Amino acid sequence: MSKLDTEEEEILEAFEAGKMKKSKNSKRQIKQHMEAAKATFKKDARINIRLSSRDLRSLQAKALMEGMPYQTLVSSILHKFIDGQLVDKSANKANSVDTKKRRG
Repeated sequence: MSKLDTEEEEILEAFEAGKMKKSKNSKRQIKQHMEAAKATFKKDARINIRLSSRDLRSLQAKALMEGMPYQTLVSSILHKFIDGQLVDKSANKANSVDTKKRRG
């Protein structure tokens, strides 16, 4: 079973058929992408936080289910939150209620 979407399958087919050509500045683009990837995954800062032992055990259990160290899970959660990929549902509900009150 393929995990590629339709667009990705089309690109793969074109590549395998030899229909794709390198761009004129592909070496520069590859270098830029590599530098961006390195910067994204560079872990150069350390933090210390205090958690309840219950929360820590829950984090460790979730990380175990995901097959990763719990510190990696915490880092991933923080990264996704900062990027806007995680949304606080209670904040959205509160904003929705406030908006309805102002309209009504």
